[in-house]
Amino acid sequence: MKPKAMTLEELKGIDKEMLIPAEVAPILGVGQYSINVQVKEDKKAGKNSFCFPTILIGTRVLIPRRPFIKALEGESEKQDFSDA
Repeated sequence: MKPKAMTLEELKGIDKEMLIPAEVAPILGVGQYSINVQVKEDKKAGKNSFCFPTILIGTRVLIPRRPFIKALEGESEKQDFSDA
């Protein structure tokens, strides 16, 4: 069953801590398959091409909801240590 496309505001109001590519793809304007492929390629290369964390468990891709929302609102999870 395909999940209903949600807006960012709707994602803020749900209780789920983990999202799946089908839920975030419409918000990002890409296909869920593209997210799955990129996450798998990134994990093989030891990097993350997204501005939010992704989790690969076997073949399943999960996206933590709170960091995803923060990234889209412009709050980066990556810290800048250039002034340290």
